[in-house]
Amino acid sequence: MDERINKIDTAAQFIASRLEGRKPLAAIILGSGLGELAEIIEDRITIPYTEIPCFPVSTVIGHKGNFICGFLGGKCVLAMQGRFHYYEGYDMSTLTLPVRVMSKLGVQFLFVSNAAGALNPEYKVGDTVIIRDHINFMPNPLIGPNMEDFGPRFPDMTCAYDLELQKKALEIAEGMGIKLHRGIYFGGSGPSYETPAEVRFFRSSGADLVGMSTVPEVIVARHCGIRVFGMSVVTNVCNTQNVERNFNDGEDVVQQAGAATKRMIPLFTKLIESL
Repeated sequence: MDERINKIDTAAQFIASRLEGRKPLAAIILGSGLGELAEIIEDRITIPYTEIPCFPVSTVIGHKGNFICGFLGGKCVLAMQGRFHYYEGYDMSTLTLPVRVMSKLGVQFLFVSNAAGALNPEYKVGDTVIIRDHINFMPNPLIGPNMEDFGPRFPDMTCAYDLELQKKALEIAEGMGIKLHRGIYFGGSGPSYETPAEVRFFRSSGADLVGMSTVPEVIVARHCGIRVFGMSVVTNVCNTQNVERNFNDGEDVVQQAGAATKRMIPLFTKLIESL
């Protein structure tokens, strides 16, 4: 058997054994500083990543490292309180293993969130942005032998971020008086923040946001046939000029993301309720 499949099956079977028969409809991946959204999930079952066989462990500030299964908006959901990143040293197969596991557990919708830097000059710290597309500057997680049981060799990415879910989110936000942008996310490897020259280059490519996550998870989710909704919280404005000042700080990113969580919670709740 493909060793990758063996790891996915082992982790999925363990998690399923802890869910007390629950069948999650949707999964949520919570980025830097956004893990508190999991705290409003009702009737929670918590599974630390450290207990799951064949599962990686998050090493990044603001990522608690738990699976939370419970109910949000009346639907059974599975939330990742912390994700994995390429810059932590994980290969793409390990980094995206949780998405494969979600597919095995029957998840049909994936909600991804992240803290991102603003390339678009119209964005401000604290803004929330629906991801409508992405540009990938990391290795593609589908490189290597195709896992036929999950999806085709060449999956289409024309609508990687579900158009119907985007439309619903905009309608819900308008009804709640929440302002949302729609933008393109540029996914780089990190962990160094971008140079001013890189910021200008990324912006010229059409990107509105830049970050170090999300894209591999989305590619694998689409390979599995899972519908995806993505949202970024702007936690810093990228610097386009070479001046002697540190514009980017990891601790501040987490704090800004935490403050924006209060706006994301009701939006995600109502969106999941509408599924």
